[in-house]
Amino acid sequence: MGNKGILNWSIFILLAVIWGSSFIMMKEGLQYLTAFQLASLRIVFSGIVLLPSAIIHFKRIPKNKLIIIFVSGFFGSLLPAYLFCVAELGIDGALAGSLNSLTPIFVILTGALFFKSKTAGKKIVGIFIAFAGSILLLISKEHILENENLRYISFVILATIFYGFNVNMVYKHLQNIGSLQIASIALTLNAIPALIVLYFTGYFNLNLSDPHILYSTGHAALLGILATAIASIIFYVLVKRAGAVFASMVTYGIPIIANIWGLIYGEEVGWKEFSCLLLILFGVYLVNRKVAS
Repeated sequence: MGNKGILNWSIFILLAVIWGSSFIMMKEGLQYLTAFQLASLRIVFSGIVLLPSAIIHFKRIPKNKLIIIFVSGFFGSLLPAYLFCVAELGIDGALAGSLNSLTPIFVILTGALFFKSKTAGKKIVGIFIAFAGSILLLISKEHILENENLRYISFVILATIFYGFNVNMVYKHLQNIGSLQIASIALTLNAIPALIVLYFTGYFNLNLSDPHILYSTGHAALLGILATAIASIIFYVLVKRAGAVFASMVTYGIPIIANIWGLIYGEEVGWKEFSCLLLILFGVYLVNRKVAS
């Protein structure tokens, strides 16, 4: 593995840690805020942080690319933020993180349907091995599936479809635009509809000095700054460096982090879970092998 491959894997691991931890942040944020308040705040905070960069780069972006960048933020950040927060009202973070591993499947499907993309057979094999590991990981957590509402699970699946579409769009249409430019403009533009939704949720009528509200708002800020603004920039870098399919494989690292959080929080994590995680990593390796060579 050359320096390029090592750096790609380093970015991969960093993103997996950030996004894998975001499900815990959401659970904490939902203690005292509604799903729509938390998701709106997440996008608004990310837009505020990246606003200076957006102002600097806005005039440098071709007008025909601005619409694509807005749509990228809409499908890649705004809608999934709402879908995941609503989903976590009915399912736990570990399950949401495991279902998030569907993203690479939808990268291939949306790529074939909308972007005329082709994927090598070896990569497809790796994807399905990793996907099988995710399904087995899900099955190994029998207690999670006992009383789950399929409606909440469908929200996560829909979010992964949007992620798949966005990954292909960035790779196909925004290759010549810098990662910071894409992230800052996309999130700043999408902070506007998020702010409108936040207003209508009644958030500004709450007692914003209440410690409970501040606690959840703090987690929303953490989600917006770290898991959305910073992570989006890093993700766009990975898409351009390693391609759409490998970048989407970051979602297979998320169940690993979710299980580590499970250990920290005293959840039962045994040999079955870790065996599944090894299978997931093997699939990721197969997908990356050609990229890293």
